[in-house]
Amino acid sequence: MIGVRYTADHEWLRQEGDIATVGISEFAQDSLGELVYVELPEIGQEIGQGDEVGVLESVKAASELYAPASGVVREINSALEAEPSLVNQDPLGEGWLFRMELKDASELEALSDEDSYLSSLDTH
Repeated sequence: MIGVRYTADHEWLRQEGDIATVGISEFAQDSLGELVYVELPEIGQEIGQGDEVGVLESVKAASELYAPASGVVREINSALEAEPSLVNQDPLGEGWLFRMELKDASELEALSDEDSYLSSLDTH
């Protein structure tokens, strides 16, 4: 099991066995502002690493959501339909977006650990 890993597009992934929970980082939700709509992938959808799998809309902008790894979507956070602001309130907890069954865990090696991700933010 690995800790939380991050993509360059500010998605995070937490692996628990062959299931991974996916969301967006604190930096991403802060940059977007208050979310008003979340479009998530379909349960059962096969996704590839880097595929566009949804859209996050805020009062300021819309942003695509990309898959941090390949696999099959097993669950979505249906609470976000009624309350998309959960992502803003707790992006690494209750504001998770979807859970997926990982196809190839070795893909996670391409993602950044928390220290590397946070230091990359300092350079922007």
